[in-house]
Amino acid sequence: MRKAKIDRKTNETDISVSVNLDGTGEADNQSGIGFLDHMLDQLAKHGKMDIVVRCKGDLHIDFHHTAEDIGIALGQAFSEALGDKKGIMRYADCYLPMDEALTRAAVDVSGRPFLVWKVEFTRDKIGEMDTELFQEWFQAFAMNAGLTLHMENLYGTNNHHIAESCFKALARVLRFAVSIDKDHANVLPSTKGAL
Repeated sequence: MRKAKIDRKTNETDISVSVNLDGTGEADNQSGIGFLDHMLDQLAKHGKMDIVVRCKGDLHIDFHHTAEDIGIALGQAFSEALGDKKGIMRYADCYLPMDEALTRAAVDVSGRPFLVWKVEFTRDKIGEMDTELFQEWFQAFAMNAGLTLHMENLYGTNNHHIAESCFKALARVLRFAVSIDKDHANVLPSTKGAL
């Protein structure tokens, strides 16, 4: 089982996360931000990975540190759980519809972190969460997980649907990209010999 646990404590947040990439989609997330918990639940369910998040953050200031630091810790756990990356499919893409919204995601589990973010919101908040923090979360996660990630909302009018389609699209591409290619289970998918 590809599992990892990360504890991360700063003056702004105290976080513990665990990930099981070969799970069943179980989630137990308590970030202090209701909408972020809902999104992390989607990531677990549709990515078929088990995710547990516990965070005590400086929410009295704002939600920025909590959202970003959870992205960092979860990305680190994801990377650690991947181990040597032998046998993974590596690449995946997905078009994810959610009612009127359609989001496209593509990932390369490359070890070369990069985020392309083409997602716009027409509201400042969804629930109590600032919509600008979605990019911060995806940036932190991609950088620390070692992913090249392209995320683009093609269209949509409901901000909740746009955000949720992004997390579900991420879940689906990760689910496939980290799955094991049974015909090449001991082969690193790179001509360089390193990911």
